[in-house]
Amino acid sequence: MSKVFKKTSGNGHIALYLGKRDFVDNVDSVEIVDGVVKVDPSGLNGRKVFVYLACAFRYGSEDLDVIGLSFRRDIWIQRVQVYPPTGGNATKSPMQESLMKKVGEQGCAFSFQMPPNLPCSVALQPGPNDSGKACGVDFEVKAYIANAADSADEVIEKKDTCRLMIRKIQFAPPNDKPGPKAEITKQFMMTDKPVHLEASLQKEVYYHGDPITVNVKINNETAKVVKKIKIFVEQLTNVALYSSDTYTKAVCTEEFGETINANSTFEKSFQLKPLLSNNNEKRGIAVDGRLKDEDTHLASTTLSQGDKEMQGILISYKVKVNLIVSGGGLLGGLTASDVTVELPLTLMSPKPAGEADVQTEFTEG
Repeated sequence: MSKVFKKTSGNGHIALYLGKRDFVDNVDSVEIVDGVVKVDPSGLNGRKVFVYLACAFRYGSEDLDVIGLSFRRDIWIQRVQVYPPTGGNATKSPMQESLMKKVGEQGCAFSFQMPPNLPCSVALQPGPNDSGKACGVDFEVKAYIANAADSADEVIEKKDTCRLMIRKIQFAPPNDKPGPKAEITKQFMMTDKPVHLEASLQKEVYYHGDPITVNVKINNETAKVVKKIKIFVEQLTNVALYSSDTYTKAVCTEEFGETINANSTFEKSFQLKPLLSNNNEKRGIAVDGRLKDEDTHLASTTLSQGDKEMQGILISYKVKVNLIVSGGGLLGGLTASDVTVELPLTLMSPKPAGEADVQTEFTEG
């Protein structure tokens, strides 16, 4: 059963209600963010009540916000006036109808439609000695009392506001396609025949926590020996803000002591399991956005329509298969070499089964 989330302003004159805090991005559209604000007109002193939904990039801790410097940049923001009402009686969702029954005549409904080119909620894992909020992309719904929706000359006091953090999330699409395959043929110095490496994944999409099966085929036609096989899962974090920078971090590394002798073939499947629990000490690993101190996992692959320019933090993964080939002969290790192929990996959470009924249990959050 889902809960109703509530946040009351410091002066008690407004209260914000949301039926849920996770909103699903289906790539071509995003679930509507809807809720209700309860307004006590007696405490407004002629002012109005507004609600905004903001997607922001946070790149510094709030305790570093000094001398007017802001360590947040709004990627997208939308505001609506809820009191006094400005429009007609818009159609209310079942969630809003349920909330309005509980709130009564002082309830004011609102809704926002996010565009599909916004990033998902994601945070960059701080180091063991870092403090404050992590860098990342977050979404916030805030109700506030003011004379104008957005005036640079007006200072809005904290007691006149109430806010709830929400998440924009994506789930793995239905997919039974076979996984990607890559191959390479590499010729070495002083040899007339190559090493051929082929690697493939069993399926295109993997869920967090599931083992990833990597099929490896090797045809070693040389006089050299393949001493071992290394397989990595790498997370690529593209921070697209003022410029675009991509950071690559290994989130799973396995080394297999398989030996493939000269003029021989080899075929085997290996399994890897990239888990956040094995990367807790790594600063800068991207994780799915969390609310409060709940558990999370490695950030999910970002799905997009491809033609939409996105800002924020975009996540992708790849599997890298690396053969360590010995030099052999008189020069030994001086002529050792690597043979490497890369495979794209989609790592996400499965879509939950069915939506639960609304439970009118108010949770301050």
